[in-house]
Amino acid sequence: MIYFDNAATSFPKPKEVEEALVSAIRTIGNASRGAHAGALTSDRVIFHTRQQLRDLFHAESPSDIAFSQNDTQALNTALFGLLSPGDHVITTACEHNSVLRPLYRLEKAGVELTILPADPDGTVDPELFEYAVQWNTKLIVMTHASNLTGNVMPLTAAAECAGKHHLLLVLDAAQTAGLLPIDLRAQGIDVLTFSGHKGLLGPQGTGGLVVREGVEIRPLMTGGTGVQSFSKEQPQQMPTRLEAGTQNGHGIAGLSGGLTYLEKVGTDAVYEKALGLSRYFYEGVVRIPNVKVYGSFPEGDWTGQRVPTIALNIGDMNSSDVADLLWTERHIAVRAGAHCAPLMHEALGTAKSGAVRFSFSHYNTKEEVDTAIEEIQSIAC
Repeated sequence: MIYFDNAATSFPKPKEVEEALVSAIRTIGNASRGAHAGALTSDRVIFHTRQQLRDLFHAESPSDIAFSQNDTQALNTALFGLLSPGDHVITTACEHNSVLRPLYRLEKAGVELTILPADPDGTVDPELFEYAVQWNTKLIVMTHASNLTGNVMPLTAAAECAGKHHLLLVLDAAQTAGLLPIDLRAQGIDVLTFSGHKGLLGPQGTGGLVVREGVEIRPLMTGGTGVQSFSKEQPQQMPTRLEAGTQNGHGIAGLSGGLTYLEKVGTDAVYEKALGLSRYFYEGVVRIPNVKVYGSFPEGDWTGQRVPTIALNIGDMNSSDVADLLWTERHIAVRAGAHCAPLMHEALGTAKSGAVRFSFSHYNTKEEVDTAIEEIQSIAC
């Protein structure tokens, strides 16, 4: 199999992930639920993973990191925990449904919503953030990079707008964590949400929030925590405030393995290799007749302006048919369809056909990319 679906979940996983998972299954108990060896081992594994994430994202403290099942749960926690009826929120047409659907639900409950439009190449005008601010604006929520086109969003403009008007900035880093440098303090991010199974190379069922100190989020769930059991309220201190129930200790251990691998190899090296392969693929397919590539592709260096994701269509073929041919003919794994990004497809004009998404990893090779280009050529011609 040639795997080009890393924007959905990374594959293969580093051996460090496998080893950490096996060790956790053999050794850990339930964190914060006892003083025996198994419980304490679980506590240490989870705390160490918080430390790794603190260092990666330049958070103030390991306690600023709260784990979740995935990025979607983290975004729901942030949005439902920060917004109230009467508040106004700004987002963009480039968002995944993990942002849009919670906002639509909040809108029905009395939250005002402004969605900044995207151009036909899937970009948002940075000046629009300033124009969208109202007297009751509470926060800006946006993706760091489009999961469909690979375009990196204008984070600097959003952060400057948020800082100027004393707004909160919630950043969805599902497509960038582990690839692009993220510094909460330097970049003005108040809440960062992340997925553990994509660029961080961990197992599925892992994700979380990084919350700037001083930002208070109402818990999405309440329940057992292992501490303050006689209190009728969820404990207020982070990260317990946002972590009701048993933690996914095994998954978090695997995530720690992915972070350990990234520490050894370097996120810059991982990103540069994958980005280079995506550019090689783009240059190979963009001139093929009947092939339409979506997104913004600047001349010169792509570093920091794109993630290694390319979306395309071939003629008037449905994207699912193209993906099926790639799999049956060459065992090339890609993602087709709407990619949970409906407003982006409307901006690109692909609402009916969807798009075929190729998302690359540093594990991929130039030879694999050549095979994909050859197959696209064969289908298109």
